[in-house]
Amino acid sequence: MDQLIKVEKTVTINKSAEELYHFWRNFENLPRFMKHLKSVKVYDDKHSHWIIRRLLDGSAEWDAEIVEDRENELIAWNAVSGGDIDNSGFVRFRPAPGERGTEVKFVTEYKPPGGAIGSLIAKLFGEEPQQEIKEDLRRFKMLMEAGEIATIEGQPKGKS
Repeated sequence: MDQLIKVEKTVTINKSAEELYHFWRNFENLPRFMKHLKSVKVYDDKHSHWIIRRLLDGSAEWDAEIVEDRENELIAWNAVSGGDIDNSGFVRFRPAPGERGTEVKFVTEYKPPGGAIGSLIAKLFGEEPQQEIKEDLRRFKMLMEAGEIATIEGQPKGKS
């Protein structure tokens, strides 16, 4: 039996649900803050093609179909059969308590290529889905609140 992995993360962003939803709904924006995502090509309002980076400079691809779309609230998808990774999920946008922006909840379920062994190998190479999604949402928050993603990449190292 294939192992199903579920990842669920939430972040509060000091922006309106409308602004966050519209940025996310343009799926071609997602590689700007999702490091593992190479590209997304949108075919129409419901269909898109996704390419992610995988271990050892490989990639995985699939087509996705939007199964529910409530403006400023929710985007849910399923991968179309025949892709490299069987997955589904949703992103939900809700007003945060105390008028503190918007809670963005991201949930995905997928079967890792190679099943449990593939999942173990991915973890050994530093590809931990829980951590990746957490970092993606952190970068999304920075991008939406500050207009850029803070990074230390490319900065010189101090003396040892």
